Amino acid sequence: MTTSTDRVVIVGAGLGALYAALKLAPRPVLVISPEVLGVGASSAWAQGGVAAAMSASDSAEAHALDTMTAGAGTVDPTIARMVTAEAKAHILDLTDLGTPFDRDTQGGYVMSREAAHSKPRVVRVKGDQAGREIMQALIGAVRETPSVQVAEGVLASGLEVEDGIVRGVWLEAADRPSDRRLLSAPAILLAGGGSGGLYAVTTNPPRIRGQVIGMAARAGAQISDAEFVQFHPTAMDIGEDPAPLATEALRGEGATLINNAGERFMLAVHPDAELAPRDIVARAIFAEHQAGRRPMLDTRATIGAEVITKFPAVAEACKSAGIDPVADTIPVAPAAHYHMGGITTDALGRASLGNLWVCGEASSTGLHGANRLASNGLLEALVYARICALGIEAALPDQLRADPVALTFSSGNEVVDEEAVAQLRRVMTNHVGVMRDAEGLRFALREIERIEKMAPASNAMLNMTATATLIAASALARRESRGGHFRTDYPQADPTLAMRSTITLAEALALRANPTEA
Repeated sequence: MTTSTDRVVIVGAGLGALYAALKLAPRPVLVISPEVLGVGASSAWAQGGVAAAMSASDSAEAHALDTMTAGAGTVDPTIARMVTAEAKAHILDLTDLGTPFDRDTQGGYVMSREAAHSKPRVVRVKGDQAGREIMQALIGAVRETPSVQVAEGVLASGLEVEDGIVRGVWLEAADRPSDRRLLSAPAILLAGGGSGGLYAVTTNPPRIRGQVIGMAARAGAQISDAEFVQFHPTAMDIGEDPAPLATEALRGEGATLINNAGERFMLAVHPDAELAPRDIVARAIFAEHQAGRRPMLDTRATIGAEVITKFPAVAEACKSAGIDPVADTIPVAPAAHYHMGGITTDALGRASLGNLWVCGEASSTGLHGANRLASNGLLEALVYARICALGIEAALPDQLRADPVALTFSSGNEVVDEEAVAQLRRVMTNHVGVMRDAEGLRFALREIERIEKMAPASNAMLNMTATATLIAASALARRESRGGHFRTDYPQADPTLAMRSTITLAEALALRANPTEA
């Protein structure tokens, strides 16, 4: 069945999606949200905050330099300078929308320092509540904006393309097997999150499993930097899925990493010790695990009892696991956290397919390079949400009225085999994770194909296996180690490969069919 609308369709309900909807007002938009707003979006789980040069001792230029340094040679300098220059304006905008950023006694923004930042420049809310509080402010504004319609409980599972132009999006019920409905629209903005949930150990919400990148790739969109997955060093190793996050701000406040012998192992790894770039810290923690020396985060001496009041999300996760962070150390492990790669976009947020814009983690703008600088993720989503909104406005005729979209779904057979998903996630963690090599990546590609063929056909599953294939194929093709991509068989960076990668799903599938050719 086909339904047409004059509304701009926004796929996703995180920070980028809602901010774009507000920036498009009063143009009518339809936000497609698999769950109730505020539930299931990675943005709401972000603990650190938004990186922005807000203090007099800092500058956008220094922020851009740190971004490029952390990105290990593949950041687009023009994009880095543009995004960091806009950062302060978006913090002020969010403040006006009601976000209760932490302030000092003089009314200035409280800034925390995170890994690879040369200055304290992460604006936070209630210690580790930034994502949740920003989302609440945006949700409140969206609920009060008449031009924004929100379709909750609806999942986007495909794009309809004609002559290289996206004409609509395929939708289905998110909470039950249903039929699919094609919604034709004048413009589509994809803002539906990343791929961390494709891994068995992840900090991402359960539904964030690469489906948005996969649906765009299946439609023919170009993908960039797919091999670069960031593993957060300090997910709590307490057996939960997703793994609770021990925010990097803890290390910014002085928390240290020790192993079960009490050794502070990061001192021998990097001059910045616990505040080294995330990929380096993640590999060091992984190595301690592999050696049987369980790594732990120690907040006792440096933060003490203040961990309870300054980092309530961490304190609550510890409490549920029977850990007292004031008296005990917190066991940690690397977990898939953020995908630097995604759907290729230009400086205006446009994908390689017409009528398609992308913002947030599903995109690959060139900002993050091989290793995202801490707390640049929310910043990029804000900046490109506005850029995409401006681009959509410029591309379409004026439209101030549009009827609400009525979406109903009949019972159908679109089911996801959860055991197949679990197998896929284990393959990704075991062979396309923190440490990679050719043998493991080739095995992973064969397994992804086997799982894809074994599982009952569903678009959601095909979107997941498409993204998994893109990550593994790109990782196999990049014969070096750089940023979040580490090859044990090519442990050094190759200066001749200091560039972004691009791939299509057709190219990745060809490599999957003949993995020995890479």
